[in-house]
Amino acid sequence: MSRLLCLTLLLLVVAACAPPAEEQAPGLDLPESKRTELGLYVTATEAYARWKADSTGVRILDVRTPEEYIFVGHPPMARNIPLRFVEHAWDAEKRRPVMPPNPKFVDEVKQAYQPDDTIMVICRSGSRSAAAVNLLTKAGFEKLYAVTDGFEGDRVKGPDASSFGTKTINGWRNSNMPWTYDLDPELMYLPTDDKSSGSEME
Repeated sequence: MSRLLCLTLLLLVVAACAPPAEEQAPGLDLPESKRTELGLYVTATEAYARWKADSTGVRILDVRTPEEYIFVGHPPMARNIPLRFVEHAWDAEKRRPVMPPNPKFVDEVKQAYQPDDTIMVICRSGSRSAAAVNLLTKAGFEKLYAVTDGFEGDRVKGPDASSFGTKTINGWRNSNMPWTYDLDPELMYLPTDDKSSGSEME
């Protein structure tokens, strides 16, 4: 038997033994901050397709801050339960506003969803959604998918591009998925212990 034939047979055997593409871990090429313990990932486009195919069985959970949800926009079917809040204080080390965790996050998700619900978790660009999935996994949820490109997508990296640094690559908003500024009180984050005055926004 020729070497070429042996090599061809060996490659065929290896290919036959490899798991199907959908069973392989797509998260291996993600940065550590976007990986989850469950290893279940979707893009924004895939998340919307799954919701559209089963809008009563698939949930979209937006874990960004209420400010992002309200003023940057959101998927119209997404419920907002923030993983973190934003404070009017500056973190010099991280070069961003201070963002303390929502201590009631897991409890609030448990009030809104059942542990066996299929939930697509979305944030700005994928890191908070991965952290949220890991917290909820420990709380007993099993069908959690992290939306890897988030609502706003990834930054343009080419320094010569006119849009360098902007989040205009993939993501829910950049992929022609439906999104809105309209607010539904049933889906937006309105904590019951909020003592704010309730003045109208302009």
